[in-house]
Amino acid sequence: MSFLADKCLISPFSEDVRKACLPFLCGSEDMDEFFANIDKLHDKVLMRPSEISNNPEVIRRLGVISMNTAIEADIFGNINSSHVSGTRLMNGIGGSGDFTRNAYTSIFMCPSIKKDDCISTIVPMCTHIDHTIHSADIIVTDQGVADLRFKDPVQAAEEIIEKAAHPVYRPLLREYLKVCKMGHVMQNNEVALAFHTALAREGDMRKADFSAK
Repeated sequence: MSFLADKCLISPFSEDVRKACLPFLCGSEDMDEFFANIDKLHDKVLMRPSEISNNPEVIRRLGVISMNTAIEADIFGNINSSHVSGTRLMNGIGGSGDFTRNAYTSIFMCPSIKKDDCISTIVPMCTHIDHTIHSADIIVTDQGVADLRFKDPVQAAEEIIEKAAHPVYRPLLREYLKVCKMGHVMQNNEVALAFHTALAREGDMRKADFSAK
């Protein structure tokens, strides 16, 4: 965890921060500021090894609400947190798995679109999956909050499309849902990655084609 006081929504120097628990600190120029203000921060920072800070039993007992970022989420609630287009590593998942699977409520957040609307973070199928629908409770984007709790796969898909996906991509995602083949989870493997295929070929997910259905 890097101490980025100037980039935090709430500065660690703020009186609003009572205690922060973390397993390690990464070296950076911000470390200089941290140690320069150690007298102010020593009673706010609690260092514990990850065996304790990320312990499943502790996370459950505390009723943690976990909040993690996603690169993309598919319409059934699976989360890709680490690999762009399924191949290029953006970052590791860190302790998100520990908190996602054991939290009282697990939340994933991301913008609904990127790159001048050419990329939707809500896709028919993730190219890589770090966290499954069984672990993700809520998906939040700039479009709204999709609550997946107590919903079957189709209900979850409708919730994500209507409340988390960008309006530009909702018609395409609804179209995909219509061409999905029946099963315990509706999916169409022939065109499930049409968004990513369009991005690779045309540079724009809006050109996704489901005609192979």
